[in-house]
Amino acid sequence: MTSRPAPIRLVVGLGNPGPRYAETRHNAGFWFVDALARDHGARFRPENRFDGEAARLTLPEGDAWLLKPMSFMNKSGLPVRKCADFYRIAPEEILVVHDELDLEPGVVRLKHGGGHGGHNGLRDLHRHLGGPAYCRLRVGIGHPGERDQVVPFVLDRPDRDAARAIGEALDHAAREIPALLAGRWDEAVRHLHGRGSG
Repeated sequence: MTSRPAPIRLVVGLGNPGPRYAETRHNAGFWFVDALARDHGARFRPENRFDGEAARLTLPEGDAWLLKPMSFMNKSGLPVRKCADFYRIAPEEILVVHDELDLEPGVVRLKHGGGHGGHNGLRDLHRHLGGPAYCRLRVGIGHPGERDQVVPFVLDRPDRDAARAIGEALDHAAREIPALLAGRWDEAVRHLHGRGSG
């Protein structure tokens, strides 16, 4: 997609609910929105009307909702759509944060549109949002090397070095949220994509 995204009004972290999954690679999206909420004094509360936990992020550059779907990764789409419908947020105003096998730990990339790449959470989002018009923050977690190892890999914890690299990348990405809320997409891309490789 070539059009410039709109200012972001909803930041969705993808993951799986419950302590069993809390520290697994597949929960990188949850890690990001949890850190955003913590850093800016926002508090997640259960929202039964869209099967998720939501928090209000208020910054000088603008306001946005933070959302963690509580429906498990492969059913993330409906909670996101319900939340977006309730607050009248267009797909182009949504940033989805997810783990990315094709990027090494420590690398983060912004993307607008495109395919789901086999990611079950994105696949369901495509279905419920009517396509790929939403924006993404791809959080590198690395690849196990073999396709049949992907599921156990994403549902396992990263080792200490990878966890540190992912955490630093998330911190770096969080500093670009004000720009994204203000609609300064090109600025955020320049800052993030100029860091690391991938």
